[in-house]
Amino acid sequence: MTIRIIVLLAVTVASASTGTGATNHAARRTQESQRHDRQFWRDIVKARFSVPDEQSVFPLAQELSGYLGSTDPELRDDLAYTILDVWIVHQNKLTSEQLIAMLVEWQGNLRTGIGAVGTDSVFKRSFSALCLAALAERDLKSPFLSEGRYRALLENALTYLKDERDLRGFDPAKGWIHATAHTGDLLAYLSMNTQLKVEDRNRIWQAISNRISSAHVIFAYGEQDRLAFAASSIIARTDFDAEGFHRWLAALDESDRNVWKQSPPNDDELKTFQNNSYLLQALAARLYALPKSTTVSSALDEISDVLRKR
Repeated sequence: MTIRIIVLLAVTVASASTGTGATNHAARRTQESQRHDRQFWRDIVKARFSVPDEQSVFPLAQELSGYLGSTDPELRDDLAYTILDVWIVHQNKLTSEQLIAMLVEWQGNLRTGIGAVGTDSVFKRSFSALCLAALAERDLKSPFLSEGRYRALLENALTYLKDERDLRGFDPAKGWIHATAHTGDLLAYLSMNTQLKVEDRNRIWQAISNRISSAHVIFAYGEQDRLAFAASSIIARTDFDAEGFHRWLAALDESDRNVWKQSPPNDDELKTFQNNSYLLQALAARLYALPKSTTVSSALDEISDVLRKR
């Protein structure tokens, strides 16, 4: 090959590479220029969440997903999460393929900055868990989760509940954080699914207890109630495992009794006792509100007996 041909080939490749880079850069600039302002999303809410003319719902959903990590409470919560929840759960605007794409993205977000405490990375994790709860709720109405995807989501939910260390509930400037509550919602809807196995229920019972015992804080923003939502969803099932629930409740009560064997009580154990008491009170209230059945009434009686002795 002559030197002239080699030079010409090099120039051609360089030109093609430059052209591709320029094209990609232009595409990124176009994509960024198409990001919508806050008023655009406010108008969607005012229009009862209708998709504007000449707009496609999935690119809009992807754009909203990018705001889940925002520290702006209106953008993150009132607009991004709220619109996504309505489009996914109530208006059924996304296809199964599109929902699966969001599922993959949001599960990945659960690991973003995991282990950090007091940083803004928690917003993306926490609100991704809440959006995953919307997907789990949608699956109850029109199933799209295969067995493999359901099991992976359940596993990721349990892992996230265990691994999240930022347990803040609310920030006066940045709004709701609420990672524990949001994961409770996710587990609640997963617990209603027909794909839940008996052994899964036992793992959820244990995960709730582990989250409370490892918190070392008394939850102050209703997190116990949202964990009770998950627990009540298991109890409300027609195939409820009463024996598994009885073992969990007995172990919780026995562990809590140990706190009073020391004087003064161990501070962390006392916080666990208080959280468990609030959890059981919330669970009793949720069961009382459910349609009465033999299993629900029996579980409510067991919880009431434990609470009366506290």
